[in-house]
Amino acid sequence: MYYYLLPIVILLGSMMVPLVVILWIRRLRKSRRSPLTAQLLRSPGEELSKQIDEINENIDANFTFLSFTPLMCYTMYLSTRIWGDGTTGWLHFVVLCIFFMAFFSWKLVTGINIRENLRLGLDCERAVGQELNQLMLDGYRVFHDFPAENFNIDHIVVGSTGVFAVETKGRSKSVKGDVKIVYDGQGVQFPTHYEREPVEQAMRQADWLSRWLTSAVGAQVSARPVLVYPGWFIERKKPGLLIYNGKNPQAVFKIRAGELLSAEMVLRISHQLEQRCRNVDGLAYKKLSIREILSNDKPETNKLKS
Repeated sequence: MYYYLLPIVILLGSMMVPLVVILWIRRLRKSRRSPLTAQLLRSPGEELSKQIDEINENIDANFTFLSFTPLMCYTMYLSTRIWGDGTTGWLHFVVLCIFFMAFFSWKLVTGINIRENLRLGLDCERAVGQELNQLMLDGYRVFHDFPAENFNIDHIVVGSTGVFAVETKGRSKSVKGDVKIVYDGQGVQFPTHYEREPVEQAMRQADWLSRWLTSAVGAQVSARPVLVYPGWFIERKKPGLLIYNGKNPQAVFKIRAGELLSAEMVLRISHQLEQRCRNVDGLAYKKLSIREILSNDKPETNKLKS
């Protein structure tokens, strides 16, 4: 008779072992600490990287549920045959199995599509960020994934020629076809569609940054909007905001469009930007939650949607 309790004992044991391991890991971590005394600066695509990690967790969970759905339904069917009254037919469990498999398949495909789009955005932000970092050799300051009120500015460049709010848009190309896009002053014409929102977004973000920096440094600061489409050949039919393909940033950001910023003003602006961007916790010896230990995930920081 006691063998009926064996599944319960196995279930409780499988829950207790990870808990003991977690407590042991936490005990070991208490005896050491990180040598770093300050938080880290944000990297290109910092927020996108966190979103991809979260989606990977959801994909893993949906794949697990999809794999175990047939076994779970079959186990339920056997249970009703053994312990039930036998009135529940096998067709009910087949329909239930098909429903759950369709649901988890849809969730899995949706998650993979979203992840691929985010990965494209992350690749493009990193590529543009690496190119912009070359400007630091010429005395510019570059900040990535700047957290604003309820959005992120992909990159901010500060130098004697001004302050630039850079918005990066990753757009895939067809295997065969035109690789040129046209900027008409209001929007961007692609081979297959026309988009105006990225232009408006870049201008809104530059306007917000101008107002925020003006308040932060106590002097008038005007940020210029920049829109980047990495890897595309861009034809400019009308003037407007700065738009380029991510290469050779020196040719874009060294163009003087107004009064030059003094070295003191560059330092004041950079100080305010750095204070807001230095909010990334180090991974080593940080107090982890149970979920982070089990999933081997990165510690959570401020999460903002870009």
